[in-house]
Parts: sequence; C-alpha cells; structure tokens
Amino acid sequence: MKPGQDFVFQIDWDYRINEQKVLGGRAGYEVFDDKNALFEVAQWFPRMAAYYDAAGWQHKQFLGSGEFTLEFGDYDVQLTVPADHIVAATGALQNPQEVLSSAQRERLERARGSDKPVVIVTQKEAEAAEKSVSRAQKTWHFKAANVRDFAWASSRKFIWDAQGYKKGGSDVMAMSYYPKEGNPLWEKYSTQAIVHTIEQYNKYSIAYPYPTAISVNGPVGGMEYPMISFNGPRPVKDKKTGELTYSKRTKYGLIGVIIHEVGHNYYPMIINSDERQWTWMDEGLNTFVQYLAQQAWEENYPASRGEPREIVDYMRSRDQVPIMTNSESLLQFGNNAYAKPAAGLNILRETILGRELFDYAFKEYAQRWKFKRPTPADFFRTMEDASGTDLDWFWRGWFYSTDPVDISIDGISEYGVSSKNPETEKAWKKAQKDAQPESVTSRANKGMPRRVDAHPELKDFYNQHDDFTVTNKDRNAYAEALATLEPWEKDLLKQGKHLYLVDLSNVGGMVMPLILEIELKSGKKYVERVPAEVWRYAPKKITKVVITDEPMVGLVQDPYWETADIDTSNNSWPRKITPSRLELFKSEKSPKDNLMRDFQTPLKGSGSAKGDEA
Repeated sequence: MKPGQDFVFQIDWDYRINEQKVLGGRAGYEVFDDKNALFEVAQWFPRMAAYYDAAGWQHKQFLGSGEFTLEFGDYDVQLTVPADHIVAATGALQNPQEVLSSAQRERLERARGSDKPVVIVTQKEAEAAEKSVSRAQKTWHFKAANVRDFAWASSRKFIWDAQGYKKGGSDVMAMSYYPKEGNPLWEKYSTQAIVHTIEQYNKYSIAYPYPTAISVNGPVGGMEYPMISFNGPRPVKDKKTGELTYSKRTKYGLIGVIIHEVGHNYYPMIINSDERQWTWMDEGLNTFVQYLAQQAWEENYPASRGEPREIVDYMRSRDQVPIMTNSESLLQFGNNAYAKPAAGLNILRETILGRELFDYAFKEYAQRWKFKRPTPADFFRTMEDASGTDLDWFWRGWFYSTDPVDISIDGISEYGVSSKNPETEKAWKKAQKDAQPESVTSRANKGMPRRVDAHPELKDFYNQHDDFTVTNKDRNAYAEALATLEPWEKDLLKQGKHLYLVDLSNVGGMVMPLILEIELKSGKKYVERVPAEVWRYAPKKITKVVITDEPMVGLVQDPYWETADIDTSNNSWPRKITPSRLELFKSEKSPKDNLMRDFQTPLKGSGSAKGDEA
C-alpha cells in the first residue's frame, strides 16, 4: 500500500472469555456469591501488528511481560449484552437513549458540570438488577477515535458514578463502575482519583485528549486500556460486625492503582512507546508521574516507589540487569521496570536539573512524541535538547549499567592561609604544639632533678623564652613583607579562611553530584552542591576544596538521601556509629547458637508485572 491508499477487509473470529481467578491474565470474568457475573473483556480481537521506522515490523510474541506495540485507529463497536447489564467501554456512548433510562440520562448530563461525582446507576438500582436475570438484550454503541486498543466491561451488578472535568484542553467524563462489594471504598475514592490523575498528568505532559476516563472494579488487579482500566482493591467484611470495611493499605492501594492505570493513557497509550521491547518506557515513566500525582493527593502519601531511598535495597542486590534490557529478560521486574526508572527520574528532577528545568524538558518530550512512537534514544535526546544539558553520563550509569551509587568521604586535610603576622602565626604554632599529647617519657620524668635548676647561673635568654616568642627580627621582616603587597592582597591575608581538602572516592561506580552538608564550629550548617561534572577527569577518586569562614567540625555527603547511596556509613566525617539490632532467640538444635544478627532486609517493590502497582 502506498501512502494515502486504503484497504478494506473483514475477519470472523470468536473469543472464549476465561474465568479470571482460575486462569489469571489481564481480562476475564468473576462469579459472585449471588451467582451474578462481572465481565472484563480485553485482548479479545485480532489486532494490527505495528511497523515503525526504527525497528520495522514488531512481531515478537506476547509472553506475559513485554506488553503491547500497537497502531492507532478509529473504532466503531456495537456490543449486544443482556438488557439488565451496564456496559463500560473505550470511547463515547453513541445511543444513551436506547440503553439508559431517562433518569440515568439526566444524571449523566448533570455529572458533566458537577464538581463532585454524581451517581448514574445507584446501588439500589444495581441491587434490584441482581435479583433477576433478563432474557432480553440491548446493544450498546461506542465510538473511539485515534486509540490503539478497545476494551470493555459488562455486569448487571454495576453501580456507576461520573464527574466531568473540563480544563486546559481536556473535556472528559471521569467514570467508575463497581459492584456493591466495592463500597464504601469505591464510591468515595475511585472517580475522585481519576479526576486527580488527569489534572496532575496534564500538568506534567499533555492535555488528556479523550472524552472518557474509566475505572472498573472487577477480578483484574490492575490493567490499562485506552480510556478504561480494570482495578482490583475492595473492602473486606469485618469479622465482628459483618460490615464491609477497608484497611489503610487497601485505601491507598486503590488510589495508587487508579492513578497508575489511568495514567497509562499518557504513557504509553498516547506517547506510544514499544512496550514489547522496553517495559520501562511505559511503566517507569508512568510510575514517576504517578509519584508526583500522589504527592499532590495529600501530605505524607505512603508511596512505595519514586523516592530514591526506597530503591537502595534493590541497588545493593546482586541479581540485576540494566534497565535497558528486553522486557522478557528482566530480573526483579517491579524494581527494574517500575521503581528504578522512577527513582532515577526523581533524582534527575530534584538533584541534577532542578524542578523547573526538568519539568519543562519532560513536558516537551510528551508534546513532541504524542501519537508517535518514541524509542529510548528519543527520550534521552529530547531531555538533553530541551534542558540544554549533557546527561550522557546519567543515562549510561542509571539505565545501561547496574552500578550503584556509593560515594565515600575517605579523608580530610585542613589548611589555613598564613597571615604572615608573627604574632598570629607563632601563637597558632604554639597552640598546635600544646594540643599534642605529652610523651610517656616526659610524664615519667616529672620531678626529676635537673642541673639548670641546681645551677641557675646556667640559664640565659633561651631558657626564658620558647621557640614561639616573637622577636624584633620577626616584626621587621613582617613589616618589610607587607610593604610589597597590594591592598587586596593585604585584605586577603586578614580574612583568616579555613581550607579543607576532602578526598572522595566513587566506590559504587555510578557518578552523582556531591551534596555536602558542612557543619561549622559555631553550630551553623549549610549545604554546598557540586555538579556531577566534578568527576569528569577522574571518575574514581577526586579531592574537593572546601573553604569556610570558621573551623569545620563535620561533613556529610548526601545528607537528605537523595541519590540512592547504598552505604551511608561512609558518607560522614567524622564517621558516625550505625545503630542496628540483635535478635535473641532460642534454638532447639544448639543452645550455644542463641544470638543471631539480622542482616537481611526484604527487597521493596518486587512483584509481578501487573497488579503490583498499588
């Protein structure tokens, strides 16, 4: 086919919907105690293989981890289901007058201008539908333009609420579909989380271009498709009261997974990367923006991914492969493809580029590559081009290697600028001498009879004055030296600066900026930030000059734990004692072995490819 040509063809196919809890997967149906079912249907029809300039045909088979490489298209879909079912789908509903009651249509219209969710199908209406099975049918008609896939859900159990969001180029209906088993959690948080996601992702990328954004509660723990996502967290029955309740983990699990899955509309469903090849380009970028959105939800949001300190245990581990590894060959999938890219981008934003410059470049990437197919090189190149910063060292270390960050303060040498004033300099030398410990011989010789004490006539000028006495010769030499100096040189001598040569080594291999917290004798603390380019001539060992107005008594590298340094024990001068715990236990086999050190820390964020976003 030449550009501008078209080809029309038809395919007949059938698709057997699986019971999700039995066979698993990213779609399927669920049967409830009341014998009603809830269907989440995806990956259910033949789709076009993708062809793009960087790789040609993407024909790698789907093996479970590497997800989708899809082309954009327009969908016109009619779904015939039992008449008592409610259907959620990719796209905009074309025939509400045929499938919804007048009351439901009125509620849907009212939701468009509401500042909070409006219930379209109430729990009472859903419970009434559960009690009987309709033998009639209805056809729901949906259209979706410029999307790369189509998914849908159907059940007579669905409660449905919605809220419109119209701002900054987006005009969207945020909608949630859930059974009564999802309440009171879903009615409170789901649609609010969708609106929040669009609001925050728009800020950091592009205006959401589609007419709907949907969250469905069903058997799938967390999975994304254009305009619709399947999300799993639900309340559980209280053992005493029998009422549905939820834990803190379930609450934030729901909010987090909705932000994540709705966020996938941006990465990779609009900024359309090749997931079959590079999982991090959708999961990693999306997890990073999810982290930003979660911070805007509430203070101290319990996010498990995004903070550099949360990735330290993984960075210490041995079984790693670089982020730039094919999706099917990743080890520690959740850490590699989700957590490490998100933490790296957070370091890039907070520590290396700064928020203003990073946010501009990151948004520029989304703007340039929306509805196109970017590769990793396109992302790296755009971030450098838009920020005006050479970041090759960062991509090479964080994405192409498994080197961790471990920067050590190896030693510090202190120097002062000589004032040349004999009164000052000899007093300084005397203080250094007096600070030395007395020798053991001198201590033992205390009270020893001395000849000069028995014969005072042996004492002269040198017995009355030590080596630190200022003489007229010293004063005259100082005056002669001052006469040769320019005024600015005289001022420099008076400043009394303290100079320190700080020896640092890059133990881990991954270079990073230096974040030096300097503590002075007066108790004052301040941070000096040194760009990563300080390592450019010697990537393993460097010496950094630190100049202070008063004596320095302490130095800490990376005081805020912002670079994922895997060993903070070598980050301080003087060294700090590291607190830990001993675990006492009884041993049935050997009473002698009753003391054990707990060295192992569980890896955070590890898990399966899907369902672990929460």
